[in-house]
Amino acid sequence: MTKAIGPETSPKWIVLRSSPASRIGSYALILTGLALFGVPQCFGTNVVQQLTSLYIFLILAMMWNALAGYAGLVSIGQQAFIGFGAYGTIFFTQQDIHPYLAMILAAVASAALAAILSPLVLRLRGGQFAVGTWVVAETIALLVAMDQGLGGGTGISLRGLNIYAHDVRAALTYWLTLGFTFLLFLLLFWLLRHRTGAALQAIRDDEEAAASLGVRIWPLKFVLFVLAGFGCGAAGALTLANTLFIQPKSIFGVQWSAYLVFMVLVGGLGTFEGPIIGAILFFVIQYEFADLGAWYLIGLGLIAIAFALFLPRGLWGLINNRLHIRLLPVGYHLLRQAHKIEKGQVE
Repeated sequence: MTKAIGPETSPKWIVLRSSPASRIGSYALILTGLALFGVPQCFGTNVVQQLTSLYIFLILAMMWNALAGYAGLVSIGQQAFIGFGAYGTIFFTQQDIHPYLAMILAAVASAALAAILSPLVLRLRGGQFAVGTWVVAETIALLVAMDQGLGGGTGISLRGLNIYAHDVRAALTYWLTLGFTFLLFLLLFWLLRHRTGAALQAIRDDEEAAASLGVRIWPLKFVLFVLAGFGCGAAGALTLANTLFIQPKSIFGVQWSAYLVFMVLVGGLGTFEGPIIGAILFFVIQYEFADLGAWYLIGLGLIAIAFALFLPRGLWGLINNRLHIRLLPVGYHLLRQAHKIEKGQVE
């Protein structure tokens, strides 16, 4: 037994979840959300439609990050639900259902489709899961293209919204998109902040080890897969409302997977804030360079590869490494501090 002869320091680890920065970030998010509902009254129709597109990208980025970043389910077939949500809206409007109600029903139908497909695709792992989801998307696209009642391969328009003036339609679509964005944001935040968030990350890191510790693998994957189906279906329906026309080749196109991978990898895979940054950056890039055609997609691929190789934690990971902040923490982290050993304290 020895005594310290003077004040010294020793490392102390504290487990934290929230911080002053995260509390400020939460309040700022709420205030920003309330302010965004007033955009149609303050800006023109073009700005409203552009922001609607941004929110759709944000929904898609959040859903894919939930699958790949938190559960290790790397899907390259989420366009199955995007297209299903869009064509589901067309189907429901053909049954004399109001278009905006049809969009909500189409999102729910996309979740039901995910539930039906889950016993098949969730048996697969790794590359098999990725390829399996792509095969499912291509199959659904072929079935839709053969249905002449849905326009076949030539596409179809959402005529039910023609009853509204252009600015009114844009505003209503904007509000519905913003509502879906916040609903999915809150659902995902609650799910990941709950103990299921840690369980999903355990599944991502080592499924067998997680199962040996009592983690219920199948129910957790099922819930997340259905939630992602709901979100992507809503994004597809809202894309239709924003453009008023769809074709199977475009709405079921594999380019959606490229967009999702780009947004999440660049923003920060497995972080809650990263997809927000990735969606904003992708929106800006698309607005400026989408007219370049194939070169635009090649550029997105090269940027995504560069981030995967040299900055795997994305832009938010870089920011967090420098500033050590978490605006929307869904997990716990260790904070190392030093505490003094006063003179005369027994060690």
